[in-house]
Amino acid sequence: MLKADLHTHTYFSPDSLTSPEKYVQACLKRRINCVAVTDHNDIGGALAVEKLASFKVIIGEEVETSEGEIIGLFLQEEVPAGLSPEETVRRIKEQGGLVCIPHPFDRLRGTRLGEAALMRILPQVDIIEALNARTTLRGDNEQAVRFAQEHGLAMSAGSDAHSARELGRACVEMPDFEGPREFLQALGEGRIVGRLSSPLVHLWSRWAWLRRRLGWRPTG
Repeated sequence: MLKADLHTHTYFSPDSLTSPEKYVQACLKRRINCVAVTDHNDIGGALAVEKLASFKVIIGEEVETSEGEIIGLFLQEEVPAGLSPEETVRRIKEQGGLVCIPHPFDRLRGTRLGEAALMRILPQVDIIEALNARTTLRGDNEQAVRFAQEHGLAMSAGSDAHSARELGRACVEMPDFEGPREFLQALGEGRIVGRLSSPLVHLWSRWAWLRRRLGWRPTG
């Protein structure tokens, strides 16, 4: 069985300081053997982790669309930020990727995809993130579970880690897979496990963003 954290970040995101090396070390320490690296508008972190890791790595991206965030999984190419949700989904699908909606009902997350946009692209959505460890209000994750069940969609879980210590906070225990089709099947057979992070992790991300604005540069 895999222990899969399906929403994570490295310092290729502007609000993280986690190097690919530290990321891999933390995963090994926590016995995480499958990850989706989903940096903001960038697949560079996912490619870097893939080169270093002995475990399964899904190339992903958390894309900032004109109406909120959408995650693409199993990507071959980066999807530009700022496109409409419809065009973002089209570009994910045309390269064989899967569409995942992160933290869809997080009332405190201004970057979530708007409900109107979600309903417009719903026929193209593959996965709803049912447990995001950085969602502060437990009921918002519960609403995501209900929505996925009502619409017959696969459910994922992720720590949304922006620091190495958060990795593995929310995972799916699932069978092994090869490729997007088997991944969806394995998700359906999986079990979501984990717990919410402290709300203070959002302050850490803000500090990381500010530190980078003040000149911090990755050193490896």
